[in-house]
Amino acid sequence: MRVAPAIKLTDEERDRLKSIARSRKQPLRLVQRANIVLLAERGLENLEIAQRLQVSLPLVGRWRKRYAAKRFSGIEQDAPRSGRKPIISAEQVQEIVNKTTQETPSGQTHWSQHSMSKAANVSPSTVSRIWRAHGLKPHRISTFKLSNDPLFVEKLQDVVGLYVNPPEHAVVLCADEKSQIQALDRTQPGLPIKRGRAATMTHDYKRYGTTTLFAALNTLDGSVISTCMDRHRHVEWLKFLRLIDKTVSPELDIHLIADNYATHKHEKVQRWLKRHPRFHMHFTPTSSSWLNMVERFFRDITTQAIRRGVFRSVEKLISAIEAYIAEHNRDPKPFIWTAASSDILEKVKRAREALNKVQDLR
Repeated sequence: MRVAPAIKLTDEERDRLKSIARSRKQPLRLVQRANIVLLAERGLENLEIAQRLQVSLPLVGRWRKRYAAKRFSGIEQDAPRSGRKPIISAEQVQEIVNKTTQETPSGQTHWSQHSMSKAANVSPSTVSRIWRAHGLKPHRISTFKLSNDPLFVEKLQDVVGLYVNPPEHAVVLCADEKSQIQALDRTQPGLPIKRGRAATMTHDYKRYGTTTLFAALNTLDGSVISTCMDRHRHVEWLKFLRLIDKTVSPELDIHLIADNYATHKHEKVQRWLKRHPRFHMHFTPTSSSWLNMVERFFRDITTQAIRRGVFRSVEKLISAIEAYIAEHNRDPKPFIWTAASSDILEKVKRAREALNKVQDLR
């Protein structure tokens, strides 16, 4: 014959259980379990406790036994349950993950839920759950380009050093051209945004010409020096340098960060820079436009002023660009560079190792 375990409480345990039993904020199941333990301490049998509390006899026996074994932690939470046995084995899951990451379906570039479900003989919803659990998104792809510049480290440290520790009595400007900005007019008027529907615009358009935006972003205060010109040869770049020279206080040196576009290193540009010694050129590594902070400004002006715009002439396009920059300069906010050179170099190192492994397999 089984005998219910005897319950003996310390004063502290008894006070805690009584507080829970009287509480109106504690979960009902915990209040019920506290009452079971308190009645058990008084020497009552499980059957009598079940009748008093109007609960089942097995329930009383379960929580009395758990409190005797684990004290308060035994009744505070339910014991973990085994749950339903998985239909898909761990080996099948790993096989789907390996296929997704190491193979491609016949005649296709990447897997879809349906193609993988046929190959693995499981349902598409199962494939979706496995991909989601392992962070796999075969339908998406990201672009990248590792710089092969032999002076990558030196140029990286030079540019990042200007961002995080700019020189005194000088201004640091990130300069570049945003070329071939098109003045586009949609063939039909779009519908405005409303509840349940996004704003619309036609996919086709009329072209009215292009312009090139020259911009220099002040890394200290976020202000922008800019102008629009028809082309982006070394002639236009020289005009822009003269605009910068005229705009920036003559008492300050100018540290200009630019990419390796040929016009920036043209012979005539070099001669002009020699005649203006307060200009100090700093070139980003090849294939590293992300290092030039003005690219972040170009993204903003594209998404906020150009991409959805309707321009029936180049003049209207230029007016919209100038209006955006004027508004930006009324209350400029600088972009804060936070990535250390060492962190960037470590990521580049890992990316190059991964790329070399892929190339070795080919």
